[in-house]
Amino acid sequence: MKTITGTAAGVPFTALPPEGADDGRAPLLVTWHMLDAPRTDAAFAAALPMSGVPAWRVHLGMPMCGARMVDGRVDAVLELAREDALLSFLAPFTRQAAEEFPAALAALREQLPVDDGPVGVLGASLGGAVALRVLTTQRIPVRAAALVNPAVRVRSAVGLVEGIAGHPYRWTEEAHRTAEELDFVARAGDLTGQPPLLLVSGEQDHPALRADAADLVGALRARYARPEEVELVSVPDLAHPLAGEPGLEPAPQLPVAKAVDEVLTRWFARQLASRW
Repeated sequence: MKTITGTAAGVPFTALPPEGADDGRAPLLVTWHMLDAPRTDAAFAAALPMSGVPAWRVHLGMPMCGARMVDGRVDAVLELAREDALLSFLAPFTRQAAEEFPAALAALREQLPVDDGPVGVLGASLGGAVALRVLTTQRIPVRAAALVNPAVRVRSAVGLVEGIAGHPYRWTEEAHRTAEELDFVARAGDLTGQPPLLLVSGEQDHPALRADAADLVGALRARYARPEEVELVSVPDLAHPLAGEPGLEPAPQLPVAKAVDEVLTRWFARQLASRW
C-alpha cells in the first residue's frame, strides 16, 4: 500500500500503512512534528517512518505548517514568534493541535482501517508538548507515548525563541500562568493513566531541553507504579532538528534520524507486541 495523504477534520495528515497490511484493522500511532526541520507532516514521515512498527503511522500537520502555511511560507509563523513568543506562538500552537486531535482521530477512524483501541502518540520538540497535553487532558485513551527532544517546559522554549524576536521576552502575569500550564514536569501527576513512555534526547540538543527531559523522566518515575516503564535514551551526535533545512518536503533520512527511528521502532514494536 502507498502513502496516503489527506485531511481529518481539517487537519492535514500523511499516513503510512503497516508493512504487509491486509484488510484487517491495525493499531494507530499518531505523531506531531517539530517546528524545526522537519516542520511538516510529510517531511516528518520521511525522517521517522518507523516502517517496522506493525501499526498505521499517521503524521498530523501542526497549525500553520505544511498545507496550512500562509502563502506556502513560514513568514506568518515567524511574525507570531516576534509578536509574543509564548502567547502568540508556542502556546496557541500547542493548544490548537491538542484540541483538534479528538475530532481528527474520529475522522481518521472513518477513513483508515485502524482499530478503535487506545492509540500510540509521538511528539517531537513542540510536538512533544502537544503529546503531553493530550496525555494530561486524558480525553483520548493512550496506550504508549514517545517524545523526541521535547519541549516539556514551555518556559525553556521561550528562551530559545527569543532570538527570533530580537529582544528578551517580556514576562507578564498571563505569560507566567501560561508557562505553568505548559510545564509538564510540574504536571507529571496529571498523567494518571501512566502509559509506558519513552523519551529520546539528543546529546547535542539544547542544554535546557535536555535538563527538562531528565527532570520529566525523574518526576514520572517517582509517580509511576512501574517506574521501569518510563525510559530515557540519549542519542549521540543528535542536535535538535531531525532533518536539514528547509525541512518542508520529504528528504533522505539523515544518519541521526535513522538512529532515532530505530530506537522508536524497537520500542513501539515492543509495546505493540505486549499491549495492543
